[in-house]
Amino acid sequence: MKQSILNRLPPEHPWGQRVLTFDCIDSTNTRARELAKNGAPSGTVLIADRQTGGRGRLGRSFHSPGGVGVYLSVILRPRCRATELMHLTCAAAVAAWEAVENTCGLRCGIKWTNDLVYGTKKLGGILTELGLCPDGTVDYAIIGIGINCCHRREDFPEELQDMAASLSMVTGREVDRSLLAANLITALHTMDRTLLSGREEMMGLYRSHCITLGREISLVRADGAVRHGRALTVDPEGALVVQFPDGTVEAVSSG
Repeated sequence: MKQSILNRLPPEHPWGQRVLTFDCIDSTNTRARELAKNGAPSGTVLIADRQTGGRGRLGRSFHSPGGVGVYLSVILRPRCRATELMHLTCAAAVAAWEAVENTCGLRCGIKWTNDLVYGTKKLGGILTELGLCPDGTVDYAIIGIGINCCHRREDFPEELQDMAASLSMVTGREVDRSLLAANLITALHTMDRTLLSGREEMMGLYRSHCITLGREISLVRADGAVRHGRALTVDPEGALVVQFPDGTVEAVSSG
């Protein structure tokens, strides 16, 4: 798997020598965090064929069977304060969107804040995590991306079959997982180079791909409370700006 991915990257790609592959791992994000704490350099990429403990946002699991998906995490070391990286998940979503389009020509959508979707079906998800220094600056950032590539409907658990799809299910073609992994590496490397200086452009692309905007939504809080409103836009920090029935407007960062 590793050589197949490297064959699809330029020989001089700066992250090429930092790609680690695993037949099976608990979670690429979990392992990336361990490596980051032990000094792994920026651009260290972890790719697994299968995960036994894939993680999503809000403590959810991410179904990660072998042979059908791409499960990738990258360690970054941006020199900034955490408050300057509020848009990180949005930036990663744009990179994943570009990698999917470059791999199979599919223009999917982004459901705020971190899901790749086609219609009502989820194609993939993103999980970002930060490690901080005592002074509040960022020690490391981890971007984890999982994309359903070659699943058939029956490869998903029954409870997910009406909510999830794969790139091959949508396009009707087999998807080259190694090419997608290489395109993800390329897109994330480009994103990393302009992560701070190019935020405005990244957020503009995110808004243009975000299917949530303009829709009536139900916002479910962690405590189970539900509020209904209309999604207006996504602000520069990646929060969803929602207008509620009483006319109030609020920037929502989770839910």
